This record gives sequence, C-alpha cells and structure tokens, in this order.
Amino acid sequence: LRKNVEDFTGPRERSDLGFVTFDITADILNGENGLQTFWKKSTLIIFDWNVKQLFLYLSAEYSTKNNALNQVVLWDKIMLRGDNPRLSLKDMKSKYFFFDDGNGLKGNRNITLTLSWNVVPNAGILPLVTGSGHVSVPFPDTYETTKSY
Repeated sequence: LRKNVEDFTGPRERSDLGFVTFDITADILNGENGLQTFWKKSTLIIFDWNVKQLFLYLSAEYSTKNNALNQVVLWDKIMLRGDNPRLSLKDMKSKYFFFDDGNGLKGNRNITLTLSWNVVPNAGILPLVTGSGHVSVPFPDTYETTKSY
C-alpha cells in the first residue's frame, strides 16, 4: 500500500509513504531459509559465550532518479540469549515509517527487503551479519486514496 502525503519535515512537497506487511521465516542458528550465520564456516554456534543478544532488522533498499541508493529500516527486534532463534512471523507491519524523499516508491519494481542482524557481544567488536536471502517486491503504479469521514 502506498500513499502520497504531505511531508512536514522538509519542503512543503508531497512524498511517497509506503506501508508494508510481511512474513519472516528464518532459523538464525542453522542458517536455514536463505539466511546464514556469521560463524557458520568455523562451525561455531551464533550464541557462544561472548554473545549477549542479537539486534535483528529488516531493511528496504531501492534506487530512484534522485538517489542511487536508498536504505530504510522497516522493522527490528532484539533476540536475547535463550530466546527461540527460529522466527516464524506472519502478517507483520512495518514498525517505522517508509517515507521516500519524493515520489520514488510509485511504480518502483525493485525494492529489496533484507534481514540483517548485529551480534551484541559481552565484550569486543560489534559484527554486522546480513542474511543471504533477499526478496525484491514491486510497488504499485497507483496511489491509495484516503477516505474522508
């Protein structure tokens, strides 16, 4: 669903606002369903002695006439040690606004959604891990109209 709304954060121009509903199925520990773990090649599990939690986030990447690369975080979740590392989330809505600084969402055929996560250690560096699975979704060519009551 996409609307063209007035953006009050900058110039008085209308901008695209996207509403995304999505499903996520992932096994963070075993790298199933197109995702891989940071330590898979060294046969370590993701929650070893130095891992406090994971910060998971779903981001959208796309290009427009004005910007070669746009990146927007749509949803996030903190996974603590001991939580179930197998995600099966249905009909999730974006947690954050999906604003474009113009009209770059209308008719965009290549918006790529990616699940990534940061490993939050008890001590040491903060590595960024990106899942190997990506999904490209097209956005509609028309705007959704708002009903007035």
